[in-house]
Amino acid sequence: MLVREIAELVKGRVEGDDALSIVGVAPLEAAGPVELSFVGNRKAAAAASRSSAGCLLVTEEFPSGRTLIRVAEPRGAFARVIGHLYPQPAVIAGVHPLAAVAADAEIGEGVFIGPHASVGAGTKIGGGSSIGAGCAIGAKVRIGAGCMLHANATVYDNAILGDRVVLHSGSVIGADGFGYVMSGGHYEKFPQIGRVEIGDDVEIGANACVDRAALGVTSIGDGTKIDNMVHVGHNCRIGKHVVVAAQTGFSGGVVVEDYVVIGGQVGIGDKARIESGAVLGSGCGILTSKIVRKGQVVWGTPARPLKEYLEQLANLARLPELRKELAELRNRVKELER
Repeated sequence: MLVREIAELVKGRVEGDDALSIVGVAPLEAAGPVELSFVGNRKAAAAASRSSAGCLLVTEEFPSGRTLIRVAEPRGAFARVIGHLYPQPAVIAGVHPLAAVAADAEIGEGVFIGPHASVGAGTKIGGGSSIGAGCAIGAKVRIGAGCMLHANATVYDNAILGDRVVLHSGSVIGADGFGYVMSGGHYEKFPQIGRVEIGDDVEIGANACVDRAALGVTSIGDGTKIDNMVHVGHNCRIGKHVVVAAQTGFSGGVVVEDYVVIGGQVGIGDKARIESGAVLGSGCGILTSKIVRKGQVVWGTPARPLKEYLEQLANLARLPELRKELAELRNRVKELER
């Protein structure tokens, strides 16, 4: 792929040899003369002079002197080029003879269903979707066009998946929520009769679980990306273009608005609300019914504004020194009393 073709793909501006042929991509420190890399931050910019990359994706501020493509967001442009140079294998349509597909299931054009996969009664699968080996799709499920369900993903009855949804291996969509009522000295299961609705272009990682609603809907908005081993509890409503890192847990009834960023190992209590554009730092804890305001960055347990959290960390780091000073003051007071 020529440099000028890459620039056209990412809507960038070329400086240098626009006829250079690029055959691959690589990290900045490992890229060779026929490979593309990118400069995404100040540290990378400082290291760029030592890189042998044939072409770099950079911002307008980067100094001239080599073959460059200037773009507003180098990392995003780099991802687009990777997708173009290393496309996903095309779906080969067909139902494997070892798959079990209900007679009344509606299978769209160009769908692949792998060995030992099962598709329940009344389910509809949109055109161009791929259902991997061992996937279990329940009854009356709706799967949109161009979806990719990797091996051993599970979708319970009545779930709805939009277009181009990706479920990685071991993910479970629509299992019962954790709902029980104490009655007569024992826990009585609260029937979970709701469903899950997932929007377009959502990706859900390996061994992640999205529980069905007790009543109503558990929903995940368009473009949201959920990492491995995340748990979304019953009746949660997660907005559009939210990113959630691994091992995060959402209790029942949590509301997350659009464009929220959630780090790894975050715990969110029942009925908490995270307003749009907020950032939850890794490992923080959001208390039950807590509201994190629009655009706020929080950290720690219980979560608090980042500035306050850092100040408290600094104070904690001074405790040994303060303890030593206090001991010295006590000794001086004792000497004065003598």
